[in-house]
Amino acid sequence: MAAEKKTTDIDASPIETVEPIGKRILIRKDEDKKETKGGIKLPDNIEIPTITGRIVAVSAEVENMPELPLKKYDKVLFNPKGAIPVDFEGDNRLFVVEVENIVAVFRKS
Repeated sequence: MAAEKKTTDIDASPIETVEPIGKRILIRKDEDKKETKGGIKLPDNIEIPTITGRIVAVSAEVENMPELPLKKYDKVLFNPKGAIPVDFEGDNRLFVVEVENIVAVFRKS
């Protein structure tokens, strides 16, 4: 009798996702600006206290809070001091941020 080969899911690489929990959201940070609108070149090590980015995912807790107008794809301004980097991509632009560190949401009128 021939032995049957048992297939496992170990060989297949599953798609990995990051889902924030608690009062947190997942943000993809915008590219760092290398030049101002006026044409002044910025140094690479400039430290800016706030960063902009797009919301990638919102936790279920935040989604159910009507007083927080945050939803997927919103552009936000956030304080990076409390942001937790997610080592998920090579460029490491994903951050888990508590809602208290969201400073503003950009809206078109």
